[in-house]
Amino acid sequence: MTIVAVMTTVLLACAGVLALARIVRGPSVLDRIVATDVLLAVIVAAVATAVAAGRDATTLPVLVVLSILGFTGSVSVARFAVRSRRDES
Repeated sequence: MTIVAVMTTVLLACAGVLALARIVRGPSVLDRIVATDVLLAVIVAAVATAVAAGRDATTLPVLVVLSILGFTGSVSVARFAVRSRRDES
């Protein structure tokens, strides 16, 4: 189980670093927003992994709030992008 936890931690850390790199280097605002959404998904996965490894269900409300925040943010950005494209046309 320890090897799986270490491998999961390394993979999630690499995904987080790559998402942060895209946030910093993103050529457009939409690239940065998508990278932020990916980073939030990585954080949710890391918290879920910690919950599963520790078998402690007290942080499950944090997972629910982060998931709702990510969904709401993604929908808001999608609506903003659609409206801005309509204004350009």
